[in-house]
Amino acid sequence: MASRVIRVGIIGADTKASWAGASHIPALAAQPQFALAAVATRREESARKAAEVFGAERWYADPYELIDDSSIDLVTVAVKVPAHRELVLAALAAGKAVYSESPLGATVAETEEMALAAGSLHTAIGLQGGLNPSVRRAAEIIAQGRLGRLLSARVTATTFGNGPESVSVYEYFDKAAAGAGFMTIAVGHVLDVIETVLGDITEIDARTELLWPEVKLTDTGTTTIREVPDHLDAIVKTSSGTPVGVQVLAGVPVPDARFRLEVRGSDGWLKLTGDHPAGVQVGDLTLTSSVDFEAPDSPVATGSGPAAAEIWAGASINVGEVYASLARDIADDTHHTPGFAHAAHNSRLVARVEQAARSGIRQ
Repeated sequence: MASRVIRVGIIGADTKASWAGASHIPALAAQPQFALAAVATRREESARKAAEVFGAERWYADPYELIDDSSIDLVTVAVKVPAHRELVLAALAAGKAVYSESPLGATVAETEEMALAAGSLHTAIGLQGGLNPSVRRAAEIIAQGRLGRLLSARVTATTFGNGPESVSVYEYFDKAAAGAGFMTIAVGHVLDVIETVLGDITEIDARTELLWPEVKLTDTGTTTIREVPDHLDAIVKTSSGTPVGVQVLAGVPVPDARFRLEVRGSDGWLKLTGDHPAGVQVGDLTLTSSVDFEAPDSPVATGSGPAAAEIWAGASINVGEVYASLARDIADDTHHTPGFAHAAHNSRLVARVEQAARSGIRQ
């Protein structure tokens, strides 16, 4: 694969405002080292249409046929979390490189199983916020000690999801068995960005709340029951010695969306800010600091695909960085891209936060 284009097959590339269509498709189109070789959905009609709209060479109504296609180098799994395990394990068994959306598994055990099965194969996990160019530059400033002794940090993050209203297609996010709720997605992404900038989280004090136990589904007029938390307040400590106050707010109206990470040290400060309504992992971020720094690299992808709802504008920016990193790893036979071992770490970290919130004991 090092000497030729990496041929990608995407499972879950639906044309109806899908995440794959909004992020993965334009991320691949921006990079000539990739080719969209195939798409797969569960229905022939949608698979055929996806191939037509996205320009894929072929389509499959059975995702396992895509996995078995000997011409596919990299399988991207962009479906609901409960379906990840079987598809990912099948792709790994076929010897494919695999990019999976996050969370990798519906449970910590599932995630660890897939991480173990990956072995030396190239993998990537969709914790893409940590690869944002501004996040990478902020991490460099911290690692170089340019802020002096780190004194404190504070993070405020929001998402439009997990609020008092939703739609039926997203109802599964509120069910505990799905493994794809507020904690594993919104909080998991925020914690990953914190660790990218400030080092591994070593201590956790946390409190979660379920502010909206009943959720109105606006497209059907029915009410569903939320089984998972929808709010987090935490104080964590990182391996850099920095105490970090963290608040993640759900159900925030689009105009009020904010992400802010502020780090203060004895010799200066830096800030990462963004305003994407879907969360820190989706849009671009801006870095400012009291110390001089080289401007962050330009992202390899900057747009949204033909299946992007307005809410997903710019969704390819950080996903594109994951693909670019993975391409370098495949070409050089390295493993720098956050992969399935990283996914397992994040899954265990979220579980620790949940345990700290339940027990009231520092984890």
